[in-house]
Amino acid sequence: MKLELRGITKKFESFAANRDVSLTVEPGQIHCLLGENGAGKSTLMNVLYGLYRPTSGEILVNGQPVEFTGPSDALDQGIGMVHQHFMLVPVFTVAENVALGSESRKGASLDLETTRRKIREISDQYGFAVDPDAVVEDLPVGVQQRVEIIKALVRDAELLILDEPTAVLTPKETDELLAIMRQLKADGTSIVFISHKLREVREVSDVITVIRRGEVVGSVSPEASTSELAAMMVGREVSLSVDKEPAHVVQETLVVRDLTVVGDNGVTLLDDLSLSVAQGEILAIAGVQGNGQVEFVEALLGLRKSSGSIQLEGRELVGRSVRQVLDAGVGFVPEDRSHDGLVGAFSVAENLVLDLYKDSRFRSGPSLKRRAIASNADHRIQEFDIRTGSPQSAASTLSGGNQQKIVIARELSRPLKLFVASQPTRGVDVGSIEFIHQRIVAERDNGVPVIIVSTELDEVYALADRIAVFFHGRLMGIVGPDTPREVLGQMMAGATEAEAHGTDTDATSVPSTPWEEQA
Repeated sequence: MKLELRGITKKFESFAANRDVSLTVEPGQIHCLLGENGAGKSTLMNVLYGLYRPTSGEILVNGQPVEFTGPSDALDQGIGMVHQHFMLVPVFTVAENVALGSESRKGASLDLETTRRKIREISDQYGFAVDPDAVVEDLPVGVQQRVEIIKALVRDAELLILDEPTAVLTPKETDELLAIMRQLKADGTSIVFISHKLREVREVSDVITVIRRGEVVGSVSPEASTSELAAMMVGREVSLSVDKEPAHVVQETLVVRDLTVVGDNGVTLLDDLSLSVAQGEILAIAGVQGNGQVEFVEALLGLRKSSGSIQLEGRELVGRSVRQVLDAGVGFVPEDRSHDGLVGAFSVAENLVLDLYKDSRFRSGPSLKRRAIASNADHRIQEFDIRTGSPQSAASTLSGGNQQKIVIARELSRPLKLFVASQPTRGVDVGSIEFIHQRIVAERDNGVPVIIVSTELDEVYALADRIAVFFHGRLMGIVGPDTPREVLGQMMAGATEAEAHGTDTDATSVPSTPWEEQA
């Protein structure tokens, strides 16, 4: 399929999300739409998919003008879309989700067997390994995404729109998706790949069109350098590395001893784990997703019952409520901002005080101080460059990266004794990553102990003063940021530090607690 967008403009009242956007996707081509969070990429694709009507401009499919009044019109033209936030019914099976909207029937009953057969055929063709009878809520995120792709392919989509498809995937799942995209391309499917991740874009795209603040700023080949692409996205030179001075460790602040978490099914999720974090350092936790990182953070925050000891400046946190932990000076950025960090229906201004509503700055007796909340929002929006039409806009209307900025702005807007950030830059563009990393390092330099949990090894190496490696809920060791990736990878797979090096000593290791070397 050949797709052309000519002069597409989309306005929301006086705000223009897209301005005179033109691009062409050739048959069997992977065409990347690259841009910052809030640049207008998803809005443009929602126009193409019939979710929005363009204010002006036209869409051509195989040279013929078309008009879409809804997604069904786009599907009829062979255009399918996989949204960043999946459009699946969690309690339905894979087959039931795929059948929705195009139900085959045998008399008065649904013909799910035909749907199952189609799912198996597509799954076998592309190596998806998707069970038609599996319940969606029981599937990993990467498999749920494959269900969305199957939904489009069952409807004979000749062009797929993938909207930030790697934002919620692990590195392994990302590599698998890129392989699937190449196979789809080889079979003649055209793909519009919306992203802001430079490595993935350069690895899989045939053409890259960069959009900034709703306008096309140019199209380049994947041979363009990452620095060139970053500058086109942001409109300025962007540092792709983290500039920070060596850590100035003061004293131990957080001490975790013999921390154990047992799940409801009796399985040990954290096994007798001990570590410490000092003022003025960043401890990054590395590990393949699902090896106890989530449980560790939840135990710190009081979200999960645990045994052992967690002391912050000598104050015991085990057994404390979440409210008490936050009041003790813990700032927290959860890995799933949509479910745990924001209330989507609340305004940007309200979300910026979501865990501060008891503060006397924002409340007087039973009433909220609306003017103070609005003034705080104006300040934070400017300070953290949150792209929103208005402080009163619902948080759910913002791009993923700008939602992340809301959470980080809120958590860093009060004095902290510990800052915990889980996947702090997941789904965030390169310019925002630079900004968030700078704020995290600034917090460290202000003497706050910082814990970062990230599946992105580049981020771990960039931010960490020390790296704690988790495997099956156990601490395999704490090493320095100059540890070779091969060694770190072996530790993430279950090797001890000595086993990973093949020796009993390690020149790149650091003490379990940084103050040991000062003693």
